[in-house]
Amino acid sequence: MKRLYILVAIGGLVITSCSNAKDRIKDKDNTSQEEFTDSGSGSLIEGSEAMMEALPVITFEEEFHDFGEIPEGKVAEHTFVFTNEGSGPLIISNAAGSCGCTVPEWPRQPIAPGQKGQIKVSFDSKNRAGRQDKRVTLTTNAVPQTKVLNITSTVISTEQ
Repeated sequence: MKRLYILVAIGGLVITSCSNAKDRIKDKDNTSQEEFTDSGSGSLIEGSEAMMEALPVITFEEEFHDFGEIPEGKVAEHTFVFTNEGSGPLIISNAAGSCGCTVPEWPRQPIAPGQKGQIKVSFDSKNRAGRQDKRVTLTTNAVPQTKVLNITSTVISTEQ
């Protein structure tokens, strides 16, 4: 008989907790939809469109640079210039080179709409003889979230 009471008590707890969870999920869904509407009076789609309009847009003057022929051991540098053509602040959260020989420097502060910024990329050609194609991948708050910059060179070996 004790087992029956225990099973009924556990069943009651499960049913009660499930219904509370359903209510919390419904409340959360309603709240999240209200967050995307215009003061709760617009539709979900209209609110999403408003958010999209406030996004940054990163546009580069060039996304590719060829250093040409460079002697092995030289550190070549190039600066990529970009503009935030969107209506929201641009944040570059990360910039990663495709290998340790390619090192980017990027602005850590937000770039306001209409403002320009720079990504300085250094390529160390030490022990890199031959054709070199490297990438720098930027992670931003723009859409799409990633942007790839490319550099290339032909490294001339100093050993003949």
